[in-house]
Parts: sequence; structure tokens; C-alpha cells
Amino acid sequence: MRINYDFLDLEAFLAVRDTGSFHLASERLHLSQSSVTRRVQKLEDALGTVLFDRTTREVRPTLAAKRLALRAEAILADARETMLAMRDDSAAFAHQRAQTVTLACLPTLVAGLVAPSLRRFAEAGHRTRVRVLDLAANDVAEAVAQGDADFGIGAIPMLEPTTEFAFLFDDTMVLALPPDHPLAARDQLSWADLSGAALILPARGTGNRLLIDEALARTGTPVAWTYEVGRTATALDLVAQGVGIAPLPRTALHGVPPSRVRCCAVTSPEVARPIGLLTRMGQTPTPAADALRQVIIEGVALP
Repeated sequence: MRINYDFLDLEAFLAVRDTGSFHLASERLHLSQSSVTRRVQKLEDALGTVLFDRTTREVRPTLAAKRLALRAEAILADARETMLAMRDDSAAFAHQRAQTVTLACLPTLVAGLVAPSLRRFAEAGHRTRVRVLDLAANDVAEAVAQGDADFGIGAIPMLEPTTEFAFLFDDTMVLALPPDHPLAARDQLSWADLSGAALILPARGTGNRLLIDEALARTGTPVAWTYEVGRTATALDLVAQGVGIAPLPRTALHGVPPSRVRCCAVTSPEVARPIGLLTRMGQTPTPAADALRQVIIEGVALP
């Protein structure tokens, strides 16, 4: 059964009942008398009953009107409470959002950049809560574009047309090797030197794999992989267990002890991913988000 009346119809009905007059009800509601009349008639049609006995002298509520009045008052009271509660929730959400910063970033940037920046942010006296979304490059850009993150730190700019990319630094690819690997004594290797080695590459479709494939295609350097993994952390674990060697962003090896994984430069060609701040076009950052962003920018300039 469809409900063919609304809150304004109930308000008009109650105003007529309280004042005993369509004219006085219209003055109370700041509506025309004809508008109040139409609303009461609409309510009568929807309920299938007469609500007022109208004469030239008076307007008297019928028994149906008296039965409806208590329910109408309860309906409107509930509606007002709901509206106030929703406004309070919205205000609380807005306040909470102002006190919370959501940062989307690549997992490989957490140890070397994000964690030190968060520590300096707290030491500077900021009491803002920070939500960190550690995501793949495409997901970082998506989170910023959709407004799920205040800003992001990502690679491969312009993945989303509604985001802006502010360059921070180039994150070069290095080779991670087990400490006892025959090539581990070298300070620098070329991609051609990796021929025949058990090579661990990022999975196709990932940002790092795209960079590697494009760089090797430009130089015509053939490289065959033995293992393919989706996450940098997985590649590191395989290297540490002596399964193979892996080209990884230099930031991914921050804090990894040499006793676990050896690192050396890999050139010819050199591969690097641009790291930058991603923001949503037209979005004004909250003061807290802007403060954290500045701390991150300053952190890049530190040794």
C-alpha cells in the first residue's frame, strides 16, 4: 500500500485542528489558505475519511481527526528527532574528519618515508589521528581520486585524470640478493649479468613490472624470470631464503639488515619509479592533512 501523504500534510492538518480555522492555520504555517485546504483534502483522500466538518461558522474535527491527531503528532516528533540526530551525526562526522587524516601510500614507502614522517609529525605536537592505507600504486591513485584518502604517496603519475602528481624523488631499482649469492660481492650489476640467475620479478600488471618491462624493451635487453610475485614483501622473503634474486625499489630495502639481504646497483638500463604526492583536483586539504603533507615533503629533503 502506497503512502500518498507527507509531513507537510500532517502539519497542515494539526494546524487546522489547533486553530479551528483554515485561515489561522495558513498564517501559522506561512502558507496560503488554498494551499492548506489542498493539503488537508489530500490527506482526507489518502486516508479515505473526512477529517473536518466545515460550516460557515466553524471547522470541527471529526472522530477520525481526533484518532489521527495523536499519531500525526508522534510521526512528526519522530521525524524531527531523526532530523536533529542526523544533523548531530553529520556535525560529529565533520569534526572527526577534521581531526583525522587518511593517507594512501605504497607499502614500500612506509619504513623509509611514512614512518619517520609520522614520528616527526607527532613530535611537532600534532594530535591528529592518521589512517594509513597501504595499497598498490593503482589503488593509491584510486583512493585519492574517490576521496577515500586526503592525499597519497604513489608512483607512476596520472593514473587518474582527477588527481594531481607533485614529484618528490626518483626511487631507483636495485638488486636484492642472498648474502651468499655468487653475485653478492659485486657493487654494481647490469641486467645482462642476471642471465641464467633465478630471477624474481613483480607480477605483470603491477607498477614496478611495468617500469622494468618498458626499460628493458627500450634497450632490447632480454631477461627471463623464474619466479613471479605480487608483493614486494614476498620477493624479499624469497631472496632472504635463498630462492632467487629480485630487482626491487631501493626504498623497499630500508631497514633490511645486510645479513638478511644484500643490495647492489643494477644498470644498463637504470630503472627508477617517480615517487610523488597525489592530491585530488579542486579539493582543499584540511589543516591537519596539509601539515602532514608538509612534514613528508620536508622528510624527503633529509639525508
